[in-house]
Amino acid sequence: MRTACCEAYGPPQDLQLIQRELPELKPDEVRVKVNAAGVGFVDGLLIQGKYQIKPPLPYYPGSEFAGEVIAVGSHVSHLNIADRVMGLGSGTYAEQINIHARACIPIPKSLDGQPSISDTTAAGLVINYATALYGLRDCGNLKPGETLLVLGAGGGVGTAAIGVAKAMGAHVIAAASSQEKLRVATEAGADEAVLYSEPKWRDAVKALASAAPSTGLDMVYDPVGGQVAEPALRSLAPGGRFLVVGFASGNIPSIALNLALLKRCSIVGVDWGGAGRADPNLTPALLATVVEWLQSNKLQPPPISVRPLSDVRGALAEQLQGKIYGKLVLDCQS
Repeated sequence: MRTACCEAYGPPQDLQLIQRELPELKPDEVRVKVNAAGVGFVDGLLIQGKYQIKPPLPYYPGSEFAGEVIAVGSHVSHLNIADRVMGLGSGTYAEQINIHARACIPIPKSLDGQPSISDTTAAGLVINYATALYGLRDCGNLKPGETLLVLGAGGGVGTAAIGVAKAMGAHVIAAASSQEKLRVATEAGADEAVLYSEPKWRDAVKALASAAPSTGLDMVYDPVGGQVAEPALRSLAPGGRFLVVGFASGNIPSIALNLALLKRCSIVGVDWGGAGRADPNLTPALLATVVEWLQSNKLQPPPISVRPLSDVRGALAEQLQGKIYGKLVLDCQS
């Protein structure tokens, strides 16, 4: 089977597509035909050795997947051949994977017996939507009617946050680096949009937040970091919450803590991955809520761009360059 392989840390152009035989299936594993694999910014950092952890080499990238069970280990009783599943694993930029059965979440069927969501939609949900729901609901306690500023709003992380926040009844201001990304954010449900490449973007945020139902900015969702983080924090209303999600800009900002003191605000780290490792039941519960909201039309599917597995190098390069709008997914059977 084909799989992407990182034999030495470097840019996406150095990735290899190789033929590899999977090891024998363990009793507690299933084999999944990967129909779709989600692509994230972190994937691009991992293959370059620029993430907080360096995976051992050779490294097989990819973590999000959706597909069909094609073999079942002898100790697995809750999954069957032909079941459609999604979840988190390793080496998912591949035609097939072996994965622990507990890491697979069945994709529910609709009333007519057909899949309730597509593989490409399912593969695009796992990381971004679990992070958004965990961050906004569990870490930030976002309430209906509150005003949320989403930074990096045109990408997969940002559009997921917009969708979840709207499902929770919030008023959303989207901020991004280009008009095209703001268009994507607006289509994802944002109420207002601000271009943070403009010099006075913070003034625009404050004006929009003042006119919003809550008459102030209650929360910031920041997967970007860099130079946009501090102006966003300064825009918070007293008692607001600043959610630290990631650093897609490549720069971890240094913020004076007197701002938190003067604003009586909270700075909260959203480490969904760490929380999920501590509580194995967390991610399945989060994704069950996301799928339920999708099925009831409370939440709209994310905007998705699909590339073939054969174009994994170009896809990851564009992800790192910020050229992807919405969520990027690989079709692993093409």
